[in-house]
Amino acid sequence: MPIQGLKVEVKMEIRVKSLKFDATQKLQDYVDKKVSRLSKFDDTLKEIEVTLSLLTEPENKNVKLQTRLYGQDLLIERKAASFEDAVSAAVDAMKEKIVRTKEKKFEA
Repeated sequence: MPIQGLKVEVKMEIRVKSLKFDATQKLQDYVDKKVSRLSKFDDTLKEIEVTLSLLTEPENKNVKLQTRLYGQDLLIERKAASFEDAVSAAVDAMKEKIVRTKEKKFEA
């Protein structure tokens, strides 16, 4: 018999890949902290892949967030002068995309 009012929190899996460089532990911790906040916007979000890469352009830090939600692939990519700025911008954009996707799902 299920217990009423008991909510089990499932931790979202965050996979971080760094291309063309080795990410420091401090950067990985920052990514985990920022990206884990996305689970607040949809409790069915189970995993998200974060790809950090260096580009040859002046704003050469690239961050790509990828996940699957309600049968849709969600992808956000942001560039900035620092990985922290790129991660923050990507997380903000992904939050908006998650909210829009969730609203569309429940409107139908």
